[in-house]
Amino acid sequence: MSLHPSIAAVRRPVRATLEQLEPGEKVIVACSGGADSMALASAAVFEGHKLGLHVIGATVDHGMQDGSRAQAAKVVGQLAVMGVDETVTATIEVKVDGDGPEAAARQARYAVLDQLAERLGASTILLGHTRDDQAETVLLGLTRGSGARSLSGMRAAFDRYRRPLLATTRIDTETACQVEGLDIWQDPHNRDFAYTRARIRHRVLPTLEEDLGPGVADALARTAEQLREDADFIDDIAEAMHRDLDGTLPVETLAGYPSAVRTRVLRLSALEAGSPPTELTREHVKAVDELVTGWRGQRWIDLPGHLRAKRTNGRIVFESGPFTPSP
Repeated sequence: MSLHPSIAAVRRPVRATLEQLEPGEKVIVACSGGADSMALASAAVFEGHKLGLHVIGATVDHGMQDGSRAQAAKVVGQLAVMGVDETVTATIEVKVDGDGPEAAARQARYAVLDQLAERLGASTILLGHTRDDQAETVLLGLTRGSGARSLSGMRAAFDRYRRPLLATTRIDTETACQVEGLDIWQDPHNRDFAYTRARIRHRVLPTLEEDLGPGVADALARTAEQLREDADFIDDIAEAMHRDLDGTLPVETLAGYPSAVRTRVLRLSALEAGSPPTELTREHVKAVDELVTGWRGQRWIDLPGHLRAKRTNGRIVFESGPFTPSP
């Protein structure tokens, strides 16, 4: 009997990802119980065991919804039946800041997954983001006026994380679960229009597909891939130049850099000085860049993280506060 096309669409990229590991390595599959992560977990068990890998199913309870503990327990049971070698549940407290609940939950989730990987000795963490998630991410970046890095969407791999389904459609993950008889959870947040991503998923993308024709999500995902290649290239150049400067930022040297490289170098320097990455905006970086390219005697630029950028003796320097208020 031939393999169902949707199951194949999930298993192929998962196997390609897992083949890069050595037999005996431990792999964590982050699973919420939704179609994407359930299809991912099933494929990881099927392909991972053939490759001699130790597959761990991990569920994170964010505690942000009624019944979240019961849902986490249900997912753990499903993962055990599925055949994972080990299950683990982590309960986290999400502290919402200025970036909103979604960003806060994501940061907390990654932090606990990193801790689990360290404790369990796992080399790889699999995430179930799909092509549709990628398209939504690009649209979110567009609505926020983000730069090329945000518009390039989610990376297929970073640190110990891998997203094998980033070119797989949500229809395929849902169909794969149906064919395999997997009970999937419908997260109510995904239809809560108080969240921008929910509105993009259920209103904006369907409208674009209806008015512009099918293939919009695929086109957005392809655009993200192309932008990511360009952004990675420029980032590599900027990081090399930042290392070469070794903590010093001579204005004359910076002025000779292309704008795309110079602003990245300045951003890296601000982050290194202690400015929080979630709060440091492009407008902040552009204001610091004015100290190089549009110097008019500005005294300083205030930055997030109790930080100031100043032009002093032909160099850009970052000073840490707290500062005495100006008279």
